[in-house]
Amino acid sequence: MLHGETVHSMLPQDLPWWSPDHAIFFGVLYAVLITIGTGVGIVVLKSLAETWKEKRKSS
Repeated sequence: MLHGETVHSMLPQDLPWWSPDHAIFFGVLYAVLITIGTGVGIVVLKSLAETWKEKRKSS
């Protein structure tokens, strides 16, 4: 990406990481998305484990 060019894609390889404002914004954005995704994943895994535990108990 050339200096002064606008962002065409939010993919990490397409971002101008040398630009501080883009680096901070997208760094925080990706950190928040990873945190939310991890939280949702943990909740799903815990609920599946609980479901399997209850299923074994009732059998």
